[in-house]
Amino acid sequence: MADPYHNNIYHQGDGDSYGTYGQGGQDGYGYQTDYPPQEEDAASDVTEGHDEEDQMYEGEYQGIPHPDEVKAARRAARAKARTTADAVSDQEELAEQYEDIMEDCGHGRFQWTLFVVLGLALMADSVECFVVALVLPSAEKDMCLSHAEKGMLGLIVFLGMMFGAFLWGGLADKVGRRKCLIIVLAMNCISAFFSSFAQGYGFFLFFRLISGIGIGGSVPIVYAYFSEFLQMDKRGEHLSWLCMFWMMGGIYASFTAWGIIPRYGWGFSMGTEFQFHSWRVFVLVCALPAIAAFLGLMFMPESPRFLLENAKHDEAWMILKQVHDTNWRAKGEPERVFTVTHIKTPKTQEDEFIEIQTATGTAFQRWVVRTLTLTKLVMKNVLSLFGRDLRLATLLMAIIWFTMAFSFYGLSVWFPDMIKHLQHEEYESKVKVFHREKVEHFHFNFSLENQVHKEGEYINDKFINIEMKSVKFEDSLFVECYFENIRSTDTIFENCTIRNTVLYDTDLYEEKFIDCTLENVTFLHNKKGCHLDYEEENDVLIYLVSFLGSLAVLPGNIISALFMDKIGRIKIIGGSMLISAGCTFFLFLSFSQAAIIAWQCLFCGVSVAAWNGIQVITVELYPASKRATAFGVLNAICKFAAILGSSIFASFVGITKVIPILLSFCALVLGGILALKLPETREKVLL
Repeated sequence: MADPYHNNIYHQGDGDSYGTYGQGGQDGYGYQTDYPPQEEDAASDVTEGHDEEDQMYEGEYQGIPHPDEVKAARRAARAKARTTADAVSDQEELAEQYEDIMEDCGHGRFQWTLFVVLGLALMADSVECFVVALVLPSAEKDMCLSHAEKGMLGLIVFLGMMFGAFLWGGLADKVGRRKCLIIVLAMNCISAFFSSFAQGYGFFLFFRLISGIGIGGSVPIVYAYFSEFLQMDKRGEHLSWLCMFWMMGGIYASFTAWGIIPRYGWGFSMGTEFQFHSWRVFVLVCALPAIAAFLGLMFMPESPRFLLENAKHDEAWMILKQVHDTNWRAKGEPERVFTVTHIKTPKTQEDEFIEIQTATGTAFQRWVVRTLTLTKLVMKNVLSLFGRDLRLATLLMAIIWFTMAFSFYGLSVWFPDMIKHLQHEEYESKVKVFHREKVEHFHFNFSLENQVHKEGEYINDKFINIEMKSVKFEDSLFVECYFENIRSTDTIFENCTIRNTVLYDTDLYEEKFIDCTLENVTFLHNKKGCHLDYEEENDVLIYLVSFLGSLAVLPGNIISALFMDKIGRIKIIGGSMLISAGCTFFLFLSFSQAAIIAWQCLFCGVSVAAWNGIQVITVELYPASKRATAFGVLNAICKFAAILGSSIFASFVGITKVIPILLSFCALVLGGILALKLPETREKVLL
């Protein structure tokens, strides 16, 4: 049987090799990084005047081993494990080889640059989750949204993100991490731009859907992409630090919403048909992280591990050399040479796929064949997640992702809805009730708010240039009255009799007269559209709750990053989910707005460690050829759980606390217990 690997040797200058990969070494794993030996008496200008003691590693005095010694010990241990193993698969051999290369490349400027770029992409995903909720109080007035339309607007973003995670996660394993990430960020930027100018509800909904499909693919790609530039001992910590950008996205969204949306003067209008209010400016500003990440990716290379999996050895070698040289130049050691001479790479079906793409026929036929082939490859990859080797891990991870998202997103909706419910109860407790009042020849030139008028009589009265907010007229009589320039919110007339009355330039449509008798009533020049009152409609508490909830995860992020590689992923996930389950019982004590905000901060701060651990272990459980696909499938399950949880939890607001609390508690306990059944991956090389 032919060797499924190709050996590629790279030379420099006059044919001198960079090194001797595959030839030296007593452990049977040929990877040589030693520099050419110098003559015994040779000395450079740099070392002249320094004795051996000056060159001694400073940690040696404290019994701290040199990093190179630690690296050599790890390689020796891995080599010993390979020699004692009955059989080492080609995939495992490539994984060990790649890990050794990444250790020699080091962790430095290149990884930190990529960290910032990918962090901005992750931040864009976070902003997308917040933007609709923050603009909804203003957008519903601007576009006259019904309750059903508001619900669909919140739902459509998560539907788009669910589909996008599945689609782009699968494509990233076949087309490339960088290429797919650039496309999804471009989709998000373009859709955000058009949605900010969309005047109708239908167009706005469509562009938010496209934006969600785009940015939904960023999370699986970002984690798969970044993990393949990290060595084993850095992976857990730095993937956890990357999660900080999701927190920063929430802070950025809530802070900019607080600063922009209440500023009504920041908008403009072109007649009555085109209105660009300040909340639309906020939608544009929310695209800035995606734009910054898009521009940054123009200067970043493709993942070399992806290229190796697809038999693109030359490109992978050049990128690894770039990583090596960038890091060591930044550390002041430009003389270090990238000593890899050849990299073994598996033979794939990529050549056959390229041949299909370039086959004869029309451009449309080639596109159809290419699309069908790519779809087949992606679906085959998805089905392989449920093969014998990965079935148990996939099932456990799916349940853990689902239970965590169901509880987290369900409570994330429940917290602000409970605050609104408490505000509404407090508001209703202050309602003024007027019984059988009789008003004749009176000019109402002051606003009416939070009032109920029962069995009243209004004869020859005028209501001019006033606002009616939360006003209800029941069983009342209006005779020869005149209404002009009325703006109303939550105002209705029920079981009233209205005779010989004129309504001019008002928003009191016939729909607001419920079971009323209208005799000789005239509606003239009704107001069109909805009317914004930013001072009242944009409650600062909306932004404050979002801001504090995002900021509260900072301690949990820091702790999980520092201990991810010390105590392991499994203990982080299981412990965090079980502690979060215990925290849900504090919600029985949420009798005030301040208490709800406090419990929200506590829950978010504790549960974020589980999120970080889940995302880290997801990239480590699956091989490179399935990594983004698996993350995409699991992230799609996460978004489905978010839709389900938010819908169920919101339906119990104002009815009972018991069911949401018990549901979240049971889900978190189940997920936490199952997490303890997962294999620990902190000392495992990426397959």
